[in-house]
Amino acid sequence: MKPWERDIQSAEELAFAVFCIENVAKRLNQPAEQTYLALTERSDILQSYIVPGYDALHTQGKDYIVSDIIDLMREKGVA
Repeated sequence: MKPWERDIQSAEELAFAVFCIENVAKRLNQPAEQTYLALTERSDILQSYIVPGYDALHTQGKDYIVSDIIDLMREKGVA
């Protein structure tokens, strides 16, 4: 694991990660499983961005969070 990556450390972070996966999947009209794979196996977005950024990200609105993650997915070629 890279220094900026980290595992989920609380129930709140887990719930937020699930929230992100489900809402990104909904916006992209794809199954949540496919979104999960894009954020974990085809990129490191879950461990290097969503989980470490929990403190700041969870204070934002749903539309901002989803758009931000999709933009990052596009940058990494996984959207």
